Amino acid sequence: MSSGMPPEDSVTAKVADVEEVTKCNVDRTDRTGKDENTVLMRQKSPEKVETMSKNQRKKLMKQKQWEEERDLRKQKRKEKRLKRKMVLQSQAESSSGESFRKRIHRDVVPSTLRLIIDCSFDKLMKLKDVKKLHKQIQRCYAENRKALHPVQFYLTSHGGQLKDNMNETDKGWVNWKDICIKSEHYSELMKKEDLVYLTSDSPDVLNELDESKAYVIGGLVDHNHHKGITYKTAQEQGISHAQLPLGIFVKMNSRKVLAVNHVFEIILAYLEKRDWKEAFFAVLPQRKGAKPLTRPAETPICKPEQSEIAQDEISDSD
Repeated sequence: MSSGMPPEDSVTAKVADVEEVTKCNVDRTDRTGKDENTVLMRQKSPEKVETMSKNQRKKLMKQKQWEEERDLRKQKRKEKRLKRKMVLQSQAESSSGESFRKRIHRDVVPSTLRLIIDCSFDKLMKLKDVKKLHKQIQRCYAENRKALHPVQFYLTSHGGQLKDNMNETDKGWVNWKDICIKSEHYSELMKKEDLVYLTSDSPDVLNELDESKAYVIGGLVDHNHHKGITYKTAQEQGISHAQLPLGIFVKMNSRKVLAVNHVFEIILAYLEKRDWKEAFFAVLPQRKGAKPLTRPAETPICKPEQSEIAQDEISDSD
């Protein structure tokens, strides 16, 4: 009686046929030489390889090729950087006869003039204004570092909100070079007869810079809420005071308000150019609408409301 099962010889024959077909497929792929990895994988696991699509096989080959060429790409990038460096160096030497860095190093002549930012007004400012002052100090530091005649830069009465903000947002300040950052008041560090406070309310105009002096800039961003405070401070301490000759050389459309860094940069520019007019126009931001006066003012004394050297917000475009 038949059990319904195929004869054993028939099953054996079918298995043999499948093995023969599989062997033929492997031999065919091996002969074409298109995918050696696929051949090996088919020999180990025919079912898994048969399900791999053509795109998958291509990706597998690209990945293998990418890994093999990794060191070559790295070497090419290194050669490209070296070639670019040599080209830039060659251009710099051909244009000036020596490297830019060496030329700048040769031309820099530090000034003996001391320039102080007085940070003793910390309690009079809101935190947002303290942050603006911090940015202005950063600008002063950067400009002094690249100036042809850098000054002896001091931050005095450093502490309070300003120090906390610097610790929070600019921790690298502790590694600043060519600057003296002191918690003491400037009167404890400098001789009284050497000090000159720069304030727009002073009736005296600064015609020349004396490089043996220590000039003080009020570190205050108050939007004119404490008008005349730096002049009163100078009077109370019995030290000299003066205003920059802005009103003699410059006509401005907007309110004549200069930020701490503007005053600082004007001093640096004057040390280089030895001309107040050139110094003002090298520094004053375009948004101030500054224009040269057709002729110098007859009187060297400028009224405070006309030539106010106060501390105001610094914009990113300045």
